[in-house]
Amino acid sequence: MADDTRTPAGVPKSVLELSAFNPVARDNPHALLQALQTHCPVLRDEVAKVWVLSRYKDIRDTVNDRSFVRHPLNADPESITARLIEEGRERRTSILFLDDPDHARIRQPLAKAFYARINRMRPEIEAMVDEVIDAAPATGVFDLMEQVAVPVPVLVIARILGVDEERLADFRQWSEDVILGLNPVRTPEENARMISGGEALDAYFRELMAARRRAPKDDLVTDMVQLQAAGEANIDDDEVCLNLQALLVGGNLTTTDLIGNGIWLLLTHPDQAAALRANPDLAAQAVEEVLRYEAPVQVTSRIVEKDRIVAGCPMRKSQPVFMSLAAANRDPDIFEAPQAFDITKKRASHIAFGGGPHICIGAPLARIEARHAFVKLLSRYPNLRLPDQTLAWRTLPFFRGLEHLLVEA
Repeated sequence: MADDTRTPAGVPKSVLELSAFNPVARDNPHALLQALQTHCPVLRDEVAKVWVLSRYKDIRDTVNDRSFVRHPLNADPESITARLIEEGRERRTSILFLDDPDHARIRQPLAKAFYARINRMRPEIEAMVDEVIDAAPATGVFDLMEQVAVPVPVLVIARILGVDEERLADFRQWSEDVILGLNPVRTPEENARMISGGEALDAYFRELMAARRRAPKDDLVTDMVQLQAAGEANIDDDEVCLNLQALLVGGNLTTTDLIGNGIWLLLTHPDQAAALRANPDLAAQAVEEVLRYEAPVQVTSRIVEKDRIVAGCPMRKSQPVFMSLAAANRDPDIFEAPQAFDITKKRASHIAFGGGPHICIGAPLARIEARHAFVKLLSRYPNLRLPDQTLAWRTLPFFRGLEHLLVEA
């Protein structure tokens, strides 16, 4: 353990140094994460008032430990975690931050309905991926993010939910606005955007739920209001609305980054792209390696529920524990040659989706979309390459994805 006054030179002293706020970490966080993991695997950040873990075992043990809590209202009020809640407002939250028993009460019926619909719709999901990629330019230089990585996830989640596809641009913008709620150091402008986007999404979903009660359709919104009516889901309208929004936002932005990061990695490692072209059955393993090597979500967190020892260090009740998924997924104690991107190697399980009761609810859908997108793109564009460009990574802290990715067909 080290605190911010005893951390070795060259090792990050704050969790914000590991985020997109730091231009060095935004371009490539992995050298900083490696230094932290090697020299200070349990860091006390007294500026942000959080702990930071970076070893795989410590993080896996913590995310799987159900005694930790998640809701920011339980956090030290001086910590950056407490800033995830709008000042002066104890607002309701989605399953992302709920604790039991409410978390289980809402997540279980939602997950059951969501996974059943994904399983039924898998051929349609893959057809939607094909549709978007087939509409991209056949030759020349184009922005893969704009043409493929952005439209695929928003189209897929919109069709699953049953939202109006003519409003896809609005849903994408609202998603970008609402996800600012996961930025604990929002500017006043960003806070206003977050509130505005949330209000727009809330109004839309309430109208949609009312419409599905009047005239059911074959979609997830209908599934949820019918579960309510049958008494099979003890969830009120506010909770249904909030968690459907969370599916839209979560299923949208992070899958965009998974597709973008994956194609960037495959094209910067031509031998790996060639291996996938030669053997499309490697697609599932390729997705897992992308998630390990360059995960869209870089950090998860928990809150200490009582004074206790965590990762060998004494921690106090209400102290948040930030966990670097990106560092854990390149831990040399777990992964052989962790800094190598290799889709042909069968590796230990990564923790890019977190773990325990809060493991990412959208993981199965993200995997379906990314697997099909990688194979389809490499098949349609046998000579796909990266032209010279300066990469710009997202500035949202604790997420990793490209703003643009120029490719040449």
